[in-house]
Amino acid sequence: MNTIIDHVQQGNAWPLPHAVPDPESAQTVNLTVNGQQVNLRIDPWVSLLDAIREYIGLTGTKKGCDHGQCGACTVLVDGKRVNSCLTLAIMKQGCEVTTIEGLSKGDELHPMQQAFVDHDAYQCGYCTPGQICSAVGLINEGKANTREETSELMSGNICRCGAYPNILDAIEQAKGELSNE
Repeated sequence: MNTIIDHVQQGNAWPLPHAVPDPESAQTVNLTVNGQQVNLRIDPWVSLLDAIREYIGLTGTKKGCDHGQCGACTVLVDGKRVNSCLTLAIMKQGCEVTTIEGLSKGDELHPMQQAFVDHDAYQCGYCTPGQICSAVGLINEGKANTREETSELMSGNICRCGAYPNILDAIEQAKGELSNE
């Protein structure tokens, strides 16, 4: 079953009623989200975050500040970290978007997700999806070579609970596991 496309095509709960585009300005945007092709009819000013949450129905990616300052909305676009609240969906036409939901393989957690669990690298959990996607992006980008570099490069992802030492421990564990693959 293709969950994303089923929701969009069958009109289940998505898109949300207020997310219906203006017929005169709407554009078709083709994205690959978590490995599945998605064709959206949206207004050109819809952010990637709103497309993910309101049109597709993947609510793991969080809306925090809506100004690109907290990192709660971080997703991977072609393997690189992106603040989805600052990115127009139409700008990512044809790109591969990976959200927190797309990192795991069925019930098997991605090594970074498992490391966050192992190190209790979350408290309230609100920032966790963005933290995990950002950490995976750092590794994809070949960055995060030292703990200090990791700390600096993760500074765009705010954790109001202060779980930073555990987050760094989780990233170091996952980085070791991912480099062995």
